Amino acid sequence: MTDALPTPVPETRPHFSTQLLTRNEASAALVLFGIQMKPSTLARAWSTGKGGPPCQHIRGKPYYPRDRLEAWARSQISEPACSARERDLQRREARRHAPG
Repeated sequence: MTDALPTPVPETRPHFSTQLLTRNEASAALVLFGIQMKPSTLARAWSTGKGGPPCQHIRGKPYYPRDRLEAWARSQISEPACSARERDLQRREARRHAPG
C-alpha cells in the first residue's frame, strides 16, 4: 500500500472585481485615485448617506466591493477645465445626461 499525496485544492480567492475591502483597505485604495478619505470619514459618509462610496455589511462589518469603489472614485474626478465657468458648464452637461 502506498501513501498517496492528497490532491491540492485550488485556491478560491474572490475575483478582483468582486473583492471586498475593509474600510482601512478602501481608504488606502482611494489614495491611488487621489482621494484621501480616512476610514472614519468613510464611516461617517455611510452613516449619513452623503458623499461616500457604496458599502455593504456582512455580519455587521462594512465592506466595499472593489469594482464599485473604483467606479465611485472615477466618478469623483472631473474632466480638466480652464476656468470655473467651464467647470460649471461641464457639471450642467453631466447632470443633463445622468440617468434617473
